[in-house]
Amino acid sequence: MTSSPCYCTALKAASRRLAALYDEALKPVGVNIAQFSLLRRVRRAETVTLTELGRLAELDRSTIGRNVRVLERMGLVALSRGEDQREAVVRLTPAGHQALVDGDPLWDGVQDAIDARLGPTGVLELFTTLRDF
Repeated sequence: MTSSPCYCTALKAASRRLAALYDEALKPVGVNIAQFSLLRRVRRAETVTLTELGRLAELDRSTIGRNVRVLERMGLVALSRGEDQREAVVRLTPAGHQALVDGDPLWDGVQDAIDARLGPTGVLELFTTLRDF
């Protein structure tokens, strides 16, 4: 048996700490980092099916459906039927657009703080390591 720390546990703990930084920064907007990330993905796509949004977010269809319904109840996205009536299409509402306008500088502030802490080399190493998994 190895005595080294568990990589998965260490990454999950670091991920929770990072998410807490973003969540705290985004609190004035009323969303957490997971919700903000989904809103950003919808904005980039303009309109997107639940299936495609799940693929983009690397989440299964049922998880993405639950998460989008929360955003819908918050008034940040609207669901409608696509060309294929079996598939739901997601688009931002005006309130969703405003949440992104208000949240973008808050998100940028956390990004800048992390960039400053890691430095350019650390940022590159982090993304290279994570990308390769």
